[in-house]
Amino acid sequence: MRFPEFCLLVAVAGLAGFIQAETVKDREGAVRNDQAAMAQDSRWIYNDVVRGFREAKESGKPLLVVLRCVPCLACGGLDGRVIDRASDLGPLLDRFVCVRVINANTLDLTRFQFDFDLSFSTLIFNGDGTLYARFGSWAHQKNAQDRSVDSFRQTLEGALEVHQGYPANRATLLGKQAPPVAYRTPIDLPTLTGKYRAELDWQGKVVPSCVHCHQIGDAFRATFRERGEAIPAPWIFPQPPPETIGLKLVSGERARVEAVAPDSIAARGGLRPGDELIRGAGQRILSQADLSWVLHGAPEAGTVEWVIRRDGQEKVLTFELPAGWRSRSDISRRVGTWGMRAMALGGLKLVELTEAERQQFGLSPQTLGLRAEHVGEYGQHAVAKKAGFRKNDVIVEVEGQAQPRTEGQLIGDLLQRHRPGELIPVVVQRGSERVKLELLQQ
Repeated sequence: MRFPEFCLLVAVAGLAGFIQAETVKDREGAVRNDQAAMAQDSRWIYNDVVRGFREAKESGKPLLVVLRCVPCLACGGLDGRVIDRASDLGPLLDRFVCVRVINANTLDLTRFQFDFDLSFSTLIFNGDGTLYARFGSWAHQKNAQDRSVDSFRQTLEGALEVHQGYPANRATLLGKQAPPVAYRTPIDLPTLTGKYRAELDWQGKVVPSCVHCHQIGDAFRATFRERGEAIPAPWIFPQPPPETIGLKLVSGERARVEAVAPDSIAARGGLRPGDELIRGAGQRILSQADLSWVLHGAPEAGTVEWVIRRDGQEKVLTFELPAGWRSRSDISRRVGTWGMRAMALGGLKLVELTEAERQQFGLSPQTLGLRAEHVGEYGQHAVAKKAGFRKNDVIVEVEGQAQPRTEGQLIGDLLQRHRPGELIPVVVQRGSERVKLELLQQ
């Protein structure tokens, strides 16, 4: 089995111990129950985006499209509040044409570009296809029981404001639109085409017939890899969270700053706690996902201009992005990172040593120290194990270099500088012994 095929099966193969804990036990039943409950719901159009755009255009309402991976437990609390007929969101949702999408097979990628690693994402459009806002929450993703809807509500209210000003405000929306892509739908991607059909197999097994959103990112990365090309940094570190530039946002609000990390990109740009981010790179910010989209499209090095509200007045700030800034993004919890772990690390999952562990091994904070928390055992994720790597090995050198790096930074460095088939020399600390090994790039 080639890597592209394997990375799309990762959730049902060797990583079961890590993935299945985050999914329902009866995946098939969950999808069928969702279809039975929602297909006849008077508020929601079920799995039919084309109809949604048509009704939005005819009614003059904005279009709300919720993309939900039903078997995944993450964001379950938020999803429950959104679809609950008794929820206090009801009057607000009724001002939209609402569409619920549970699979990505035929998503129009010329319109639907978002954080593919989330199990609950929302895009809000005008009926003519113009995108108003994105919403996606990593707080809910990490806590399935989180039922808070304050930030979601604020995004919906902001989108209604944008809708009322449309089309006069069209210029402020240009940066929100999806850039051109080489493939119209996920099932046009080389590693997915022929394996999935446009329609789900409701007469057979539904779940295996579904393209999950994270598979889109997997398939794009595999396409670059198969062509022998470097994977672009935005595909390795997608949709950077605010923390990447040193921001922590107030929970439940659109984009108000709670804290700014000292000496961070945001701090050097002049941002302060209490500031509200209004626009970034000319785009209206209605959610954390909108902020991440601005960062997603930002240059690899250069400047991004932000408009903030401070003490009731708007102010312009400029952030300087140094080379390699994206690699500060924490990708360790992303399901899409599992495929990259196979490509770059042969199936290793690495964690940074604690201070106590560094003292135990005699390693200073200024040196590399990544411990193998998990060593894969199946398919391409078993390559490191076959090369001699063991659980709890500590990587202290890669290609003769010992500068400290996170797992994500190491993955990004290897994927951008090396191609499949290359062997990377690695030194690991194993107890009191140092062992030389090699990582095969895939």
